Amino acid sequence: MRTRELGRTGMAITTVGFGSWAVGGPGLMGWGTQSDDESIAAVHHAVARGVNWIDTAAVYGFGHAEEVVGRALAALPAADRPLVFTKCGLVWDENGVESNNLTPESIRRECDASLRRLGVDHIDLYQIHDPDPNGPPIEESWGAVLELVKEGKVRHAGVSNFDVELLERCEAVGHVASLQPPLSLIDRDAAADVIPWCDAHGTGVIVYSPMASGLLSGSFTAERAAALPDDDWRSRSAQFRAPALERNLALQDALRPLARRYGVSVATIAIAWTTACPGVTAAIVGARTPGQVDGWLDACDLHLTADDLAEITTALHSTGAGHGPIEAALS
Repeated sequence: MRTRELGRTGMAITTVGFGSWAVGGPGLMGWGTQSDDESIAAVHHAVARGVNWIDTAAVYGFGHAEEVVGRALAALPAADRPLVFTKCGLVWDENGVESNNLTPESIRRECDASLRRLGVDHIDLYQIHDPDPNGPPIEESWGAVLELVKEGKVRHAGVSNFDVELLERCEAVGHVASLQPPLSLIDRDAAADVIPWCDAHGTGVIVYSPMASGLLSGSFTAERAAALPDDDWRSRSAQFRAPALERNLALQDALRPLARRYGVSVATIAIAWTTACPGVTAAIVGARTPGQVDGWLDACDLHLTADDLAEITTALHSTGAGHGPIEAALS
């Protein structure tokens, strides 16, 4: 499968990676009930097909996603195990109440707990999950992550959901190896500022939610949106309700002719658009089953032409779906 170097890390990663958010199961930001056995089968299938990295986080399922990923890794020969990326900074209490904590002490505790849950002796990429405007200065938090790199618990350090100002402040302390922002045909904001910043500073970019959390999967419907259970966070999202939902579904339909011409899924087209954006290294794509993995793997090797990208741009203009620069992948 096609690979790109993640910034200046020396890690060549496939242009799509396995995202384990849904693997965590239900919860405050969960995706509903999920079978651990199916999750493990999905991870193994992705790895067998060539995907060489997994993205997870401590807070997904309050530690459960990391535990499931750890079980999947343990069942693979050491030589076949993918790179593991995880995150810190979002913690929870005994009542399942989530909060930010970017104190150096908490970051260190989280790293040790993630190492135990994952069953690994180091984390390939450790990322601050979210900024905390009420926490310590970001320089202190970032310095704590860089110390973990020096100690060998972490190979490379990155951030997620940071703006340009925070990226600049971190870079002044030590190089930011990667950024993880949201990017999809519906949420294009990152293409306006943080992705160009990363491109100029040798910082890799792995984008999340390239299918807009299922809206661009090719199989999403208004009926499915209405039937989302209460323990699925999408049931509370404006993008899954009128009037945004109608525009988003119209965009999904507008991608179908292009998908048919290539003989791939709508999801593949949506993901390939994100990896065509200048400055983007790779995209994180979630899956609950091996079959869902097969629905997007083609995106790793699909090259959209200038005419394809122009067709997608026309669809964005005509449907009015989403927000952010429309010509993101044409610059």
